[in-house]
Amino acid sequence: MGESLTVKVSSGGRIVIPRVARERLGISPGDRLLVDVRGETLVLMRLPDSFAERLSGPYREVWDGVDVDAYIAEEREAWDDE
Repeated sequence: MGESLTVKVSSGGRIVIPRVARERLGISPGDRLLVDVRGETLVLMRLPDSFAERLSGPYREVWDGVDVDAYIAEEREAWDDE
């Protein structure tokens, strides 16, 4: 596990991500983060600019010719229908 950092939650529910964490993860103003609640744990992940670029690499041929961003949006819409 990485270095532990402490933050304080404001009355409005806001937190400040420490500079060292922002630098290490390449988080800049305007970036979007995914907030994932896993039991008693809160996980923040930087969203990629493009899911297609994020999925390129191993098994790249699986996604050739597929608009990955559209595919993900379609899957999310299906989840809302459930």
